[in-house]
Amino acid sequence: MMDAPNTKRPRRHDDVTSSIQNPNSLPNFDLIISSLLSSPSLSSSPHSFDQALDRALASASDSVTDQDRLVDRTVELASLLLDSTKRCFRKRASLHNSNSWAFPRELTIKMFSMLDKKSLMQAMACCTMFHKCARDPLCYSHIELINKNVDDGVVRTMIHRAGNKLRFLELGQVASPARSSMPLLTGSCLYPLFDNHSFIGNGLRRVHLYNLISTYGAGLDKILNCSNITDLKIVGLSPSDEIFKSLTTKSCRRVEHLFLEAGGFQYGSIIETGLIDLVTTIPNLTSLTVIGFGVDDNKAHTIIEGSHKLKYMNLSRTSLIKGRFLRDLGHGIKDRPLETIILRDCTSLKEKEVLQFLNSLLAGNLKFIRHIDVSNIRGLVCDGGKRSETPNFPLEKLKEERPNVKLVAEFTSSLSSSERLLRGISYVSSDEEDALIVSDDDMEDFIVDQDDIF
Repeated sequence: MMDAPNTKRPRRHDDVTSSIQNPNSLPNFDLIISSLLSSPSLSSSPHSFDQALDRALASASDSVTDQDRLVDRTVELASLLLDSTKRCFRKRASLHNSNSWAFPRELTIKMFSMLDKKSLMQAMACCTMFHKCARDPLCYSHIELINKNVDDGVVRTMIHRAGNKLRFLELGQVASPARSSMPLLTGSCLYPLFDNHSFIGNGLRRVHLYNLISTYGAGLDKILNCSNITDLKIVGLSPSDEIFKSLTTKSCRRVEHLFLEAGGFQYGSIIETGLIDLVTTIPNLTSLTVIGFGVDDNKAHTIIEGSHKLKYMNLSRTSLIKGRFLRDLGHGIKDRPLETIILRDCTSLKEKEVLQFLNSLLAGNLKFIRHIDVSNIRGLVCDGGKRSETPNFPLEKLKEERPNVKLVAEFTSSLSSSERLLRGISYVSSDEEDALIVSDDDMEDFIVDQDDIF
């Protein structure tokens, strides 16, 4: 008995594969395929294509191998034709958008650079023209990702896209990390700033970082090597990070506005030995905020005396300042351009020292002073170690004789947690059960909805 014919397609040989890869070896097949496509019997129905292909295979050769080669060549050309058609469609659509879009490319990029990053990504998905414009480095010169649901990879990609056009970088969660359910960024997201000697960070002017994980020792090293930064703000540091020493040994000596805040509502009690070196290392410092670090009266006096351009100083949330430097300020260093002094929540600040400072203002000294804040939720320390929430300050006389001076002295324990955060008051007395705890309702004002993702 004869064996039944094998209806399965026979195995192709190596010469078949090589011939497919070399279209020049198949001139007759290409001619057959061309005639197949130009056949007048073709219609849009798949059935007509099947019939035309069967006829083409039969006319090509009686050899099964040759017919297989023809099928493979047809599939190859069909795939190339499909890809080419898609590219052509995208090009024609992009050309149409370019012709119908009223603005030139440069102006489009300029407008896109003003968008927030979520809107920029949405614009990028519209069409090829918008996609190319939205990838321009100028669109990433200002990276602002505050309270956004992004990870380190997204930030690194944006920094790479910005390249040497990067000017402003603002990252992190403004709200307390313990209360935020969003993923937290780490210091590694800053690595591209000086990765492989790319020196992307050399163009940076402003850097604001909020509660990054492991900021110091990793990404912070990258930031401090950016030599052209004029505005540096880092929130969520630990006093043990020796940030002042790091600043004096790095390249960022053009800083004019420096803001450093310890994380976790800490109250600094350890004197920062590197702070004085910092003042002499950054000669153009006009604004200094050091919150939650151990700065005492001697350090405060030296800062003012050594900073000839300092106009704003905030030394809030330290347990070491008693206010003696205010008295010295009124007598020994009257010619400094200091305009604003913030001593909010300095738990050892004495009422009599503030009073002597105000009397010095009434005597006509310190003509540059415009604003002083001595607010404290526990009140000021008075004689006998007691605390006063109603200090006897000459407010009316100060208003009359120095109308351009604003004194802020708020002493109240009735503020809600959200009001404390809004007004910068973080200390609560030991008998409050909700010490350093913010309710979920209060946090609604500070945490962006998780649906508002990048």
